[in-house]
Amino acid sequence: MSPEFDPIVQDAEQTATPTAKAGGLAVTAVERVLDVFEMFQKMRKPLSLTDLAEATGIPKSSCHAIVGTLTARGYLYSLSRPRALYPTRRLFDIASEIQDSDPFMERVVPLLERLRDTSRETVILGKRQGDAVIYLQVVESTHSIRYSARPGEFKPLHSSAIGKALLGSLKEPEMRAQIAHRHLPAITGATLISPESLGDDIAASRKRGYFVSRGENVADVWAVSAFLNVHSETLAIAIAGPRHRMEHNLLECAQLLLATCSFIIRQSTR
Repeated sequence: MSPEFDPIVQDAEQTATPTAKAGGLAVTAVERVLDVFEMFQKMRKPLSLTDLAEATGIPKSSCHAIVGTLTARGYLYSLSRPRALYPTRRLFDIASEIQDSDPFMERVVPLLERLRDTSRETVILGKRQGDAVIYLQVVESTHSIRYSARPGEFKPLHSSAIGKALLGSLKEPEMRAQIAHRHLPAITGATLISPESLGDDIAASRKRGYFVSRGENVADVWAVSAFLNVHSETLAIAIAGPRHRMEHNLLECAQLLLATCSFIIRQSTR
C-alpha cells in the first residue's frame, strides 16, 4: 500500500504557501497568532506558555503577550493542573457563523455532497490565488482509503487537476504564455515539467471538456476537474481518489462532474 493511503490519503504535495505581505514585510504579528492556533491543532492537547513558545519559535515575551490578549478576548482558557492553555470554541463559532452566512457555499455544498455520494470519491472546490490553487471546500469520500485534504490548503497550478482546469480556463495563447517561463517542479515522478507538454495536455483537455491529473500531484492519486464561471469568478471542481478506483471510473466521474458544474452555473443565473 502506498504511504499516501495509511489509512486516509494524506496529501504530501510540495508547494510553497503564499505569505501575507504588507509593504514588502511579513505581517509577523498575524502570522504568530495563526502559528499559535495551528500548533494547538497539531499537538491536540493543552500547552504551557513555555511549550507553546518553544514549539512555535515565538520569543517567550511575545508569546506571553499574544496568549494574554487571546485569553482576555475569550479565545483561550487556562488550566491550573497542569498549568497550561487551550482554545475555547469562540474561534470555531465565529468561523462557523461566517461560513454559514456565505450564500454561494450554502447553495453549492449540498451539490458537492451529492457529487461525492454519486462518485464515491472526494470532491474539492478551488480557485486560483496568485500562482497557486487554494481549496475553498473539501467533501471527503467515505471510503477508508481516500484522498484527504482541507479547505485553505494551497496546491501547485501545474500539477493539480484544479490548477490545470484554471489554467485551461484561459485562452490558449495566454495559458501558454503564463506557463512558458514558470518554474515547473516535479512534485512526483509523473508531473509534467515541460511547458510544451503541459500546454499540450491542457489544450487537449480543454477540447475534451475536463482535465486530469494522473499521479502528478500526489503519487497514486488521480483526479478529474472542470472549471466554471460563477458571478464573475472562475472556480474549479475536482473529483479525486486513489488510482486503483479512479482509473476505471474516470469517464463516469467526468460525466458526473460536468453535469454538476452545468447545474451550478444554471442555478447561479436564477
